[in-house]
Amino acid sequence: MLEDLTTAASSATVWPAAYPKGYAVVDVETTGLARHDRIISAAVYRLDERGEVEDHWYTLVNPERDPGPVWIHGLTNDVLESAPLFEDIAEEFSARLDGRVLVAHNAVFDWQMIAREYARAEREAPVRQRLCTIALSKELGLPLPNHKLETLAAHFGVVQQRAHHALDDARVLAEAFRPSLRAAATGGVRLPLHECRPLTEWSADPATPRIGQQAGAGGYGGYRPTSWRPARKRPACPYPNPGRYQEGGPLKQGMRVAFSGDTSVERDLLEDRATEAGLHVATSVSRLTSLLVTNDPDSGTSKVVKARQYGTPVVDEAAFGQLLGDVEPATSG
Repeated sequence: MLEDLTTAASSATVWPAAYPKGYAVVDVETTGLARHDRIISAAVYRLDERGEVEDHWYTLVNPERDPGPVWIHGLTNDVLESAPLFEDIAEEFSARLDGRVLVAHNAVFDWQMIAREYARAEREAPVRQRLCTIALSKELGLPLPNHKLETLAAHFGVVQQRAHHALDDARVLAEAFRPSLRAAATGGVRLPLHECRPLTEWSADPATPRIGQQAGAGGYGGYRPTSWRPARKRPACPYPNPGRYQEGGPLKQGMRVAFSGDTSVERDLLEDRATEAGLHVATSVSRLTSLLVTNDPDSGTSKVVKARQYGTPVVDEAAFGQLLGDVEPATSG
């Protein structure tokens, strides 16, 4: 059915007038996922309104700190030390993004990393809307077992040559986005566009290790091959539980959040982001659980089953990423 829609759309002369006029498919590799982590490489594929490739661009970026999980992205201190700083490539990056919808896999992450880099450089990214390909695949009802980029690529027959290399990841995503866009256009699907709000100020973390410095086990800021994050015990949440998440409302510090099933972002990293936002990461679901995050709400995992029993609200990873961008502070006193 999807192939029929895609073929029909590619030859259609009528295109939804409300659809964007151009897209910037983006992938960034980073030193990690925390708010003080940095971009170390970036790639942009510019596409026209129908998803056809116009050009592409790639750059390394000196993060001015330890490069993080080298065993994943392959970018060492020696490679990055001679790379341009983000402020040096910000203008070219802006030219690639200007006037286009930013498209990424788990787009809230890429957008937040980009927005922070621009804020550090005392500039503002020219991006007003983003589109997450995870959300789009759900709108289209694609029969995917999980929401990893490699799974989406395989669905459309796109061959990934070098995973975790920004240029190849952006290419793969661009090739998978084109048939998705055409299917959406033919089916009259409303694109899941979200507003991008730039950061207006930034304060650096003086404790962050600089590039070339050794700051822990293995010389990578304490990172180990089994995890992208420094080995540490997650601290207890200092805030009281305000109760269950209410659909359409914000998350609030102290809420108990549990995770179930595959995620496009490593589970430990996703849990760390929740902890840093002031949420209580729970290992199980109980009557006190505020929210369950899962990309497969129809699965029979014990957490999903208990969430149904207790009436615990459930959201997917993309929605959770959106909510993490604006967590309400805990009520004082």
